[in-house]
Amino acid sequence: MPTSQDTVRREDQGAPRARLVGVDATRGLAVLGMFAAHVGAAGPDFWAGTGWLQVADGRSAATFAMLAGLSAALLSGGPVPAEGAALRFARVRILVRAALLVPIGVVLIALGTPVAVILPAYAVMFALLVLVLRVPPAWLVAAAGAVAVVGPPLALAGRAVLPGADSGLSQPVDVLVGQHYPVVVWSAYLLVGLAVGRLDLAAPTTSRRLAVVGAVALVAGYGTSAVALRVLPESATVLRALLTAEPHADTLPEVVGNLGVSLLVLALLLAVGRRAPAVLVPVAATGALALTAYVVHVVVIAALGDDAVFGPENGDLVAFVVVTVVATTAWRAALGRGPLERALHRVSTDAARLDAERRAVRAGR
Repeated sequence: MPTSQDTVRREDQGAPRARLVGVDATRGLAVLGMFAAHVGAAGPDFWAGTGWLQVADGRSAATFAMLAGLSAALLSGGPVPAEGAALRFARVRILVRAALLVPIGVVLIALGTPVAVILPAYAVMFALLVLVLRVPPAWLVAAAGAVAVVGPPLALAGRAVLPGADSGLSQPVDVLVGQHYPVVVWSAYLLVGLAVGRLDLAAPTTSRRLAVVGAVALVAGYGTSAVALRVLPESATVLRALLTAEPHADTLPEVVGNLGVSLLVLALLLAVGRRAPAVLVPVAATGALALTAYVVHVVVIAALGDDAVFGPENGDLVAFVVVTVVATTAWRAALGRGPLERALHRVSTDAARLDAERRAVRAGR
């Protein structure tokens, strides 16, 4: 009879799950979108010149967060959630990866760039997913809805009453309810991503369903906000703050609208990935090396100075995108995993294997 250790060994050493190029491409597009949000010079008029770059602000990071939940699903069995020893193996890997992201995020914050670094909040939310890896997708979506409803007023109230920047608690408070990536709101993105990761992403019907849901969410979220802001008087400041869909407003309409964009992009790129995967190779390579690309771009911004973020032209953005896509494509073709991705994979897998071996020894005794 196979032991739990045998199960873990098969999970770790068996044939690797084929990567979904559409998922990697969506993550790559999200990373490049964050580049645009950080160093792009978006014009004030959406329909003229570079105004279209406004699309990247907020929505790219939301897509990145949604894909964190999807990644947790793929790490823990995909459409068929892991159980027993394999589930524990996946939980340890996720927790170790989350723990490793925290110091990386702290170092990036210490560089003092104008970039709001997502990694500390990302790590906390990623770790919390271990509590719900076995929850059915429908319940995950319901939980995401509850977070999207309750989280925004909690964040708004929390910013008013919890310790501020002069407190030693400022960083944990910022992760919880801060202006960028508050856990009490952004967990909704990861919960939806975890639910999506439990679907058969290789099936054409999945893409179509995601596209329909995404379109409905996009119209419902941004449409509700547009109507509400036209109807509500300027004096209704609290209601307007809770119903705007401006980037990083962390409101219910913004979360729903952002999820709509994320699901539509994912659906489109999953479909393209099935029919013409070669077309997506460059952006998918960036997605496969997403952590490395994100960290390097913050370091480069620190080296270039604030002008890289606040400059009036888009030359820096073009350079960031071209160099990143070329470098990640070459690295992926020649060396496989990126340096930071390789480190996280190795450390988390070794930690999970060590934990499994210790449990097997204790069980044998």
